[in-house]
Amino acid sequence: MLKNLGSAVLFQLGWFACVLGGNSPLLLLAGGALLVHLLFISRSMAEVRLVVVVCLLGSAVDSLLLNAGVFAFKQPGLLIPFWLILLWALLAITLNHCLAWTAKPWWRAVLLGAIGGPLSYYAGQRLGAVQFPLGLWPTLLGLSVLWAGLFALLITCSRCQRLR
Repeated sequence: MLKNLGSAVLFQLGWFACVLGGNSPLLLLAGGALLVHLLFISRSMAEVRLVVVVCLLGSAVDSLLLNAGVFAFKQPGLLIPFWLILLWALLAITLNHCLAWTAKPWWRAVLLGAIGGPLSYYAGQRLGAVQFPLGLWPTLLGLSVLWAGLFALLITCSRCQRLR
């Protein structure tokens, strides 16, 4: 229970540091949250592998969306900003802890992805971290469909990494 609460608090702290700070020194706070998790909450190589897998997968998906014109960031580029890559790492630390309850039955992961994914991007948009060139509702509806499957895949990845 305490580890779940710890992962939730660290994720929220990191989320705000990333979204509000962008590529600023506030990222040290987000990196610190990730490090505290890996050193004190889950000291396993499986967790480190999960962070790497989620970062690669999430960064690829968001970079594709960026290049498709779904997202726009203050910094131009073909890849998403570093703060968003770090945010993917922070999401990874929740999968086996405070969000582990979404693993079974499978529809929980689908439902949380369909609702939580778009809400996180919406909050980021409201705080000025990202823009939606295609419009608010088309973007949120598309993200809902995408995240329904993506979050279920991430939960599956977390289970696979635990079994290795």
